[in-house]
Amino acid sequence: MSRLILRGAVTALLVLIAAGGGYLAHDRLSRLAPVAAVAKTAPALAEALQQSFVGVAQQVRPAVVHLGTIERAKMPRGPSAPPGSSDDPFFKDFFNQFFGSEGPGQRSEFRRPGLGSGVIIDKRGLVLTNFHVIKGADEITIRLSDKREYRGQILGTDPKTDLAVVRFQPDHPLTVAALGNSESLRVGEWAIAIGNPFGLDQTVTVGVISATGRSEVGIATYENFIQTDASINPGNSGGPLVNLKGEVIGINTAIVAAGQGIGFAIPINMVKRVVDQLVDKGKVIRGWLGVSLQPLSPELAQSLGLPGTSGAVVGSTIAEGPAAKAGLQQGDVILSFNKVPVEDYRHVQRLVAESPVGKSVTLEVLRKKQKVDVPVTIAEVPDSTPRRPGAIPPGG
Repeated sequence: MSRLILRGAVTALLVLIAAGGGYLAHDRLSRLAPVAAVAKTAPALAEALQQSFVGVAQQVRPAVVHLGTIERAKMPRGPSAPPGSSDDPFFKDFFNQFFGSEGPGQRSEFRRPGLGSGVIIDKRGLVLTNFHVIKGADEITIRLSDKREYRGQILGTDPKTDLAVVRFQPDHPLTVAALGNSESLRVGEWAIAIGNPFGLDQTVTVGVISATGRSEVGIATYENFIQTDASINPGNSGGPLVNLKGEVIGINTAIVAAGQGIGFAIPINMVKRVVDQLVDKGKVIRGWLGVSLQPLSPELAQSLGLPGTSGAVVGSTIAEGPAAKAGLQQGDVILSFNKVPVEDYRHVQRLVAESPVGKSVTLEVLRKKQKVDVPVTIAEVPDSTPRRPGAIPPGG
């Protein structure tokens, strides 16, 4: 009887050991499975991302062009020649050496070269670039990715956004870049810059969207830049900033010389509005209020009982301007523009500039701690706003 009990106990113990071992083995394997899956998936994800970059480069690079410019300038007059020097071989050689074969006192032409980038946006040969790339240019050469060269002509410029459209006559079908939607950008998204830094054609650099809505950079009157750490250098100006879909989301335009990986691009939605008018009219017509605006300080916001600093303070109005005619007063705080909440005074400037001339809009204004609606009719902006110095345009 005792032998039977002993055998039963041993059998039960062996069953328990086997069950425990199986449980431990299953637990260990279940823990190792995700690690193995991740290890197996990681290379596939990296390869997929790499193929995305390669695909975008292959898709967009044929639409990116090299812009070479020549600005012709007259050299200043040299000192007048000594009497009799033109007949003396010694003096003739001397002056030819220092003043050229034309001799002193005559004007000679100086050719100042420049370079930049551009992107083809229309099969008719329309190229989008920066204004500072072609500013002052007497000659423009457009070189395509296949090395074909064409003479370019300026179709329209807009210094206030640092944009320009150049046209050439193509003799074969062109690759046209697709334009995306910059309003949907998120900080941290991939960004790819394509251009010709230092004349090195068809260079591709990769980074992310570092920030959006950057202003006070000092490169243009109307600023709402995309900031990126994708490498942008002299010669990249006018080239496209694209997303992983191969869509142009901005036009590279400025860098911070003292910083590393701080570049700026004009949002493509702003570009679209400007380009449409440049192509149709050769210039951009903007809305105007005739008012000087100031930032809303935290102290003033607190004294007015406002929860934050969103808004713009009216510093002054221009006599006979739309704001003055509408009764806008010094010290008014603009809170919304046609029901669009105002972020700051630069936001108001952009909203006004993008409004059609002759349109009636309603401003929600805080006046003496009371909110009032002020209807204003938008007029056309006078073309007299100077550009402030600031960030360095990379190339041109």
